[in-house]
Amino acid sequence: MRMVDLIEKKRDGHELTNTEINFIVTGYTNGEIPDYQMSALAMAIFFQDMTNEEIANLTLAMANSGEIIDLSAIHGIKVDKHSTGGVGDTTTIVLAPLVAAVGVPVAKMSGRGLGHTGGTIDKLEAIPGFNVEISNEEFIEFVNRDKVAVIGQSGDLAPADKKLYALRDVTGTVDSIPLIASSIMSKKIAAGADAIVLDVTTGDGAFMKNQKDAERLAKTMVQIGKLANRQTMAIISDMSQPLGLAIGNSLEIKEAIDALNGNGPADLMEMVYVLGSQMVVLAKKAENLADARTMLEEAIVSGAAIQKFKEMVQNQGGDSTVIDHPEKLPQAEYQIVLPAKEAGVISKMVADQLGIAAMLLGAGRRTKEDQIDFSVGLMLHKKVGDKVAIGEPLVTVYANSEEIEEVKNKIYASITVAENAEEPILIHQIITE
Repeated sequence: MRMVDLIEKKRDGHELTNTEINFIVTGYTNGEIPDYQMSALAMAIFFQDMTNEEIANLTLAMANSGEIIDLSAIHGIKVDKHSTGGVGDTTTIVLAPLVAAVGVPVAKMSGRGLGHTGGTIDKLEAIPGFNVEISNEEFIEFVNRDKVAVIGQSGDLAPADKKLYALRDVTGTVDSIPLIASSIMSKKIAAGADAIVLDVTTGDGAFMKNQKDAERLAKTMVQIGKLANRQTMAIISDMSQPLGLAIGNSLEIKEAIDALNGNGPADLMEMVYVLGSQMVVLAKKAENLADARTMLEEAIVSGAAIQKFKEMVQNQGGDSTVIDHPEKLPQAEYQIVLPAKEAGVISKMVADQLGIAAMLLGAGRRTKEDQIDFSVGLMLHKKVGDKVAIGEPLVTVYANSEEIEEVKNKIYASITVAENAEEPILIHQIITE
């Protein structure tokens, strides 16, 4: 078998067999197939697409290219949640302790952020001392005892995906549904959960800018999950504007604390309840979504959810006193309020541009090597559909320099004020088949 023949086969629109896909993934992982040939194949896939069977075979080959984590020592049905990314997406930090508080084991592996999308691991590291690199033994012990742990992805998890992801990033082949679906699901399958809840975001702040592409991606990933014997469902959610009000690591931790105390922004709370209810039902802790939601709401009211967050932070070496005293989180030197320049209704907020504004302050990475400043970011005072008067606070910029002209211009350019506005629909679709 020769790689050049397989490139030509896919270039001409033919279907690759399971044997051929395994040959490609094995050869690329062990270095026998060079980057330039894999780049050619990725571009052929980008233009010619893949069948559902090809995507499933590619996903399983990438999942099997490294370690498959064995979570069988953890009691109960382990449910994982994955978001395709966005701006101000703090759901995992709220969901993990909340769902654990009703008895669902949450053994979560999360990634770091790159570009305008924040990474859960970066956000958690804003808590002084929080350690995302605990041993597998500790990981299993914490989840069995306290039902929750959130760690960084193992270097041995789906190494084929790690190599291919870096290659796609520099060859213009990121926006390919077969490659996105196989990348996400190979890591989820290798991470060992029994059930997977997917949050597929769509809109300006998401990879999938339009709903049709988001729907295809969601359906493809649900099908892959089922072929891999994982209970899988997906929610298509709106990311045309940031979720919640906070953008930036310490600010989002503070917002997550507020949410676990029942005081989070309405859209973030709704997203948490929708995703969390699905997780509770998949874990067979509730008969239906309505009962699951009631359980989650009660866990917040009783204080069980915030207590579970304290346990999680303490277990992983973090200073749990920040949960009662968020002022102990890293604080920016300057808080600069940007007032509204015109009166009306907020009609549009371009999520990815607001994410880039936060990144320019140091809240995100331009390259993988960049250091994150946990203290900086943006706090929104208005969302789409809100009325605003001239001079009223629009956004507060948390910065460690007063030189923020570029950031300020980007924020104003990203927010449109009009006479009226349609509020975006938060949940577009739920896909279970």
